[in-house]
Amino acid sequence: MPTLYYSPLSRASRVISQLLMIGKLDQVKVVTVDIIRGDGSGRKDPNNPHPEGKVPFLITDEGETIRESSAIMMYLDEFFGSPLGIKQGEKGRGAFLSWMAYSGGVLEPAMVTHFAEINHPMVKSTFRSMAEVGETLNATLSKQPYLVGDKLTIADMILASAFLWAPNLAPDFEAIKAWLHRVTTAQAGLELEAYEAKALESLAERAG
Repeated sequence: MPTLYYSPLSRASRVISQLLMIGKLDQVKVVTVDIIRGDGSGRKDPNNPHPEGKVPFLITDEGETIRESSAIMMYLDEFFGSPLGIKQGEKGRGAFLSWMAYSGGVLEPAMVTHFAEINHPMVKSTFRSMAEVGETLNATLSKQPYLVGDKLTIADMILASAFLWAPNLAPDFEAIKAWLHRVTTAQAGLELEAYEAKALESLAERAG
């Protein structure tokens, strides 16, 4: 059984959402750990094997370690038969892989530089701006309901999660707003909030 190191209200939350959606949460051992939050609260948990004390972090049945949300979500999707992915050889595989990489390679850096108010030509030419991110997403979503055609995938979940965390940065395009609504609706009723509330209680009890 794979072991997932997770902390509530973090990037690891989308992995829990993925597992809830495919009904496989009970087939992954979830270890709740503390992390250092953006506001300085929390701590680097000694029970977390991630070398930087971050989440998510996955240990496979073979003892391999995987970090970064996109890599973990792709591994788990393939581990459970690709219910929310595009298998090798299937149409849309290239777009699927590209969007998964886009989440951490373009979207998150663009969001961080926006929040940090970094305005430098090298940063913009390397990672793009939020305006360009919006145009890129709109170019695809104005033609189809999801990033890879008609199928909801973990690519939609991982990219949409960034805008659900920072809705003020969601691009002002009707196609993107409709896409975010579809992705949110698809995850409704997964009891993620209840799961995270319980995890927060567990951390509070451990700290107190």
